[in-house]
Amino acid sequence: MTDGQSIRVRLNGRDREIQPGLSVHELVESLDLNPQLIVVELNREILARGRLEEVEVSEGDQVELVHFVGGG
Repeated sequence: MTDGQSIRVRLNGRDREIQPGLSVHELVESLDLNPQLIVVELNREILARGRLEEVEVSEGDQVELVHFVGGG
């Protein structure tokens, strides 16, 4: 149960409390990640990069973030 100031989501396998009303894009940015360099899975569905700003994270959502890094 939340206190109205936050919602609980499961982020990369761990419970986390975040502020309500965040879009997926805002969530990614709040984690200091570049939305252009990650793939987001929301409730077991891959989100198209173009939808990250329009989809709001809700109580109980399961979010998986895969961050790509360069190397060689």
